[in-house]
Amino acid sequence: MTKKDKKGALASLRCKKLYEAEVDKIANVKMTLEVQVIKITSAASDADTVKAMEEAKNVMKAIREDTSIEKVDDIMDAIREEFEQADEISNALAQPIDPLLAYDDDELLAELHAMEETKGVENQLLDQPIIAMPDAPNDGLPVIQNVSVTMEEEEELKRLEEEIGG
Repeated sequence: MTKKDKKGALASLRCKKLYEAEVDKIANVKMTLEVQVIKITSAASDADTVKAMEEAKNVMKAIREDTSIEKVDDIMDAIREEFEQADEISNALAQPIDPLLAYDDDELLAELHAMEETKGVENQLLDQPIIAMPDAPNDGLPVIQNVSVTMEEEEELKRLEEEIGG
């Protein structure tokens, strides 16, 4: 190396160091900008999440205000009352309407035993007056309004009416 080349080499080395420092500085700025973009994106996502959570809270509050515990209790009480009424109706419909079913079997057996002791059962039963019974009506079954009946059900009803009537 000559002395003249040494000066040129030092200048080139200084330029190289300046360029390397500039490249490092640019890399650091680029890294800082990328970190800021990531943080901004994260902050925007967090803000959207908070807004969504706030809206969900408001919707839940509106639903809760519309359906208070008192309202739910009232509805449940009304349902229980309807169940009780349905049970009462079912029990009422299940009661026998045949007057012969109203007698207790024990009472009937006691009466039969008493009849056997006093005189023959057959004689006592034959001594009973004959009760005249009315004729069964020949009219068709009453028509119930506002009831939807399928064709199959209607045909079955007609067939049953024919069997009963004739």
